[in-house]
Amino acid sequence: MKDNHEPDAITWPSSRIAEALRHLAVNFGSRLKHEVDSPPPFSREPGQTDAMLGPWLQSVATHLELEALAVEATYSGIEELLGACAPAVLRLPDADEPRFVVLLASSKRRATLLGLDLGRHRVAIESLARQLRAPLEDKTTIAEPIERILNQADLHGKRRLAARSAMFRELHGDKSLGNCWLIRPIAGASLSTLIRDAGLTPLLGSVAVLHLMQYSLWILAWWLLGWMSVHGRFDAGLFGAWMLLLLATIPFRVLTESAGGTLAIRAGLLLKRRLLSGVFRLETQEVRQWGIGQLLGRVIESEAVESLAVSGGFLALTAVVELLLTLFVLASGAGGWLHIGSLLVMVGLAVVLGARYFRRQLAWTQRRLDLTNDLVERMIGHRTRLAQQPPELWNQGEDEAVDRYLTESRRVDGQSAALAALVPRGWLLAGLLGLAPAFVSGSTSTVSLAIGLGGVLLAFQALRSLVEGGLRLVSAAIAWRRIQFLLAAATRREPIGRPQADRVVPVAGRPLVTARDVGFRYQGRSQPVLQGVDVSIHPGERLLLEGSSGGGKSTLASLLAGSRIADSGLLLLHGLDRETLGAANWRRRVVLAPQFHENHVLMGTLSFNLLMGRRWPPTRDDLQQAERTCRELGLGPLLDRMPGGMFQMVGETGWQLSHGEKSRIFIARALLQRADLTILDETFAALDPQNLQLALSYVLKQTPTVLVIAHP
Repeated sequence: MKDNHEPDAITWPSSRIAEALRHLAVNFGSRLKHEVDSPPPFSREPGQTDAMLGPWLQSVATHLELEALAVEATYSGIEELLGACAPAVLRLPDADEPRFVVLLASSKRRATLLGLDLGRHRVAIESLARQLRAPLEDKTTIAEPIERILNQADLHGKRRLAARSAMFRELHGDKSLGNCWLIRPIAGASLSTLIRDAGLTPLLGSVAVLHLMQYSLWILAWWLLGWMSVHGRFDAGLFGAWMLLLLATIPFRVLTESAGGTLAIRAGLLLKRRLLSGVFRLETQEVRQWGIGQLLGRVIESEAVESLAVSGGFLALTAVVELLLTLFVLASGAGGWLHIGSLLVMVGLAVVLGARYFRRQLAWTQRRLDLTNDLVERMIGHRTRLAQQPPELWNQGEDEAVDRYLTESRRVDGQSAALAALVPRGWLLAGLLGLAPAFVSGSTSTVSLAIGLGGVLLAFQALRSLVEGGLRLVSAAIAWRRIQFLLAAATRREPIGRPQADRVVPVAGRPLVTARDVGFRYQGRSQPVLQGVDVSIHPGERLLLEGSSGGGKSTLASLLAGSRIADSGLLLLHGLDRETLGAANWRRRVVLAPQFHENHVLMGTLSFNLLMGRRWPPTRDDLQQAERTCRELGLGPLLDRMPGGMFQMVGETGWQLSHGEKSRIFIARALLQRADLTILDETFAALDPQNLQLALSYVLKQTPTVLVIAHP
């Protein structure tokens, strides 16, 4: 570790930042493929600005199985960010050539940077923050007036420094000092990589060691008290030692709870991140096969995994530690090997009863999820049932479903009660009976009997914790099975393309989209929906696709937009296939506004619903352009009626929108993404002739290339 403040040693030029990212990937344990061992460097073409630097860096990170999450570094928050963002890449401001610092680790006062020699260099957070703030503080028009004010106030020393710092914070507090990217493994990385990155293994070891120390001190304290009682020695020194041993358990208890809480938080974050990634990796057809009730049930199960797995694992871990220590206590007591054998039999009995409880709990969970699904589906379709279903059928099958659920509930409760009562109390009875021969014979010392009795009580408490932790782990394991498909989906890999593929520009005379002999078949169907499709779309074309319902128009649109993958044929965008261009880059260049039943106004503000496909949080220019687009599409009266304007909450529980208003919001959302090709699938169907003409005219004016799908 070096203390080095030389800028040339700790700052990276843009031409070598890919090397630093690769070093981070190796440290995370990513298994890199040969073709991405040496990512291409960033190079600015003539006339090109640094605007492509961020997307390029994120693209290179994706190739290295990393995620580069962009955050803003502001003048007032730079020290706090530096102290908590590592590992991260931070761009230095106001440099002729973009330069970066790479943070490996950081705390409130010190940061560890990766140097050009791949060594570790320690710098003070304050010094690094001062270097980042220097371009804003050295401006003559600002610095000189501040110095004059400080001179007039006759401030010196620390007071002068504090006043200058406060004035600069007031002037530049919200100004950006450069871009920062938080670097971490992708959510689909191996669990071992994610666990290593989250530091779960050291935390788990810390919990075990701290609890072992606490439990050992607690046993030693009560052993000392027992020895004092047996030998009749209660002098001040021994009593003080007993008190000190008990007091010593307090800090270990606090540290154990703290480490356990940190472990729970980090494990929960890891699980939620992987689940969210899995949700976004699901195919449209996979989501369609479940109802909203089943999806809600799986969301509930994910919460159970997070809460029950961590708490149950913590209890089970501490119970195992306590049982191991208890074996040594029992071996030293009057029961000896008889006690040890009985304890092992009870642990085996707990495993057998736990397996039976698992089967009962599994059946009960299925009944509960069936009720949840049925209830949610009935709530969603309540209006339709009231209007069309005979009243005598509204509650059909409900009593039978509730009865089946109650039957399974009684069974699982009985099994749970048997496990919780039989194992600890059975051991207590067996342990006391194991002391009976030694007690009756009178050949065993009082100390040995006391140790044996203490061991029985310790094992009783440990078995109670083991059973309670086991019950929670069983529930977590069942919930895990319900969400396992989401965790598996997170490992799916989409084509990420080449780092330079996002710079592709249209070439005169070359088709924008080319489809040759494309075919597609839905899973489970024998007949293809599309077969032998040939399409060429050139830049600047305005196309209308008409056809009867079920003819495959929407399926073709989803193939062109990258929402589905063709089973056969060739599909190119700007002359590049999906593997070369990358799935995300493809979807940015071809935007689809799907049919009304597949498009949604989400819970949130109107601005969020408009700009969700562009970026969030938005800039002032984004908000102004979104509002201008809405007014051009005839949504001006709607904006004027909304008390919050662009920040009005919309959706089922917010502002109520008509069918036509939602359609125009979908159009605005697609236009604001500024894609090379915009596909509108029956988006104009809900508009009256006047608004249709207004919206169509604006779409044709704003989109370079558009494909409109409609019925004849």
